[in-house]
Amino acid sequence: MAGAERREAITAEIMERTGITEAMIERLVDGFYAKVRSDAVLAPIFEARIRDWEPHLKQMCAFWSSVALMSGRYHGTPMVKHMPLPVDAGHFDRWLELFEATARELCPPAAAAHFVERAQRIAASLELGVASGQGVMLAPGQRFRRDETGAIQ
Repeated sequence: MAGAERREAITAEIMERTGITEAMIERLVDGFYAKVRSDAVLAPIFEARIRDWEPHLKQMCAFWSSVALMSGRYHGTPMVKHMPLPVDAGHFDRWLELFEATARELCPPAAAAHFVERAQRIAASLELGVASGQGVMLAPGQRFRRDETGAIQ
């Protein structure tokens, strides 16, 4: 089986098992970012960097299609984009809280579980990358924290 055929087979199997579709991904992304944009913790981080939300939402749909369905639609560098952000464990926890709530509200249980499991891995990976970018090597189980001024603890 060629690479493209294999990817299509994997995507079809995931869709069959979870019920995830591209339309569901779009609803999830739109719903999640509506929450983010009104959230006291996350909105300032996003609003300082995103002027035109439409391209960002399209890119996030491609990202989640690649993550959830193995579609290969996303071709960005999320770690590079997140490393310089002034975020820490609290931001990642809030991101996950909003994402999980949105997934559970908008998706059937199997799809929500699939999205949430991947979101948890993504958040942990990005937190490690942000810490590393700040010169902090986290021990297993350790979280990356900044104080109220943004200084690394």
